Amino acid sequence: MADDKRDSERVEILGALHGEVMVFQPMTIRQISRGGAQVETTYPLQLDSLHDLRLTLGTRSIVVKGRVAHSRISDVDQDHVTYRSGIEFIEPPDRVASAIEDFVALIQQERQAT
Repeated sequence: MADDKRDSERVEILGALHGEVMVFQPMTIRQISRGGAQVETTYPLQLDSLHDLRLTLGTRSIVVKGRVAHSRISDVDQDHVTYRSGIEFIEPPDRVASAIEDFVALIQQERQAT
């Protein structure tokens, strides 16, 4: 078609082709180190699944890839279930690893000063 502005032609799928959409969901970070974090969520995380995590470390915001190392239910009440999961950071770029190290060092300094 002359009106088609796509760079490449789309092909009609006959049958089913499944996919997934990645959506950022809120989580609470309970512990953090250079190598990973313990997070709390209101939804389960599948063991060994990989996720891009967006973290706000003070004034810096980073994205780091993480693997779910363990996960368990930590609290149950009438309205919701809370899960605690251990996330192992997977090969963070130097800039991201440095941001995490700086943030952890800042927290440790602040605690020693009090």
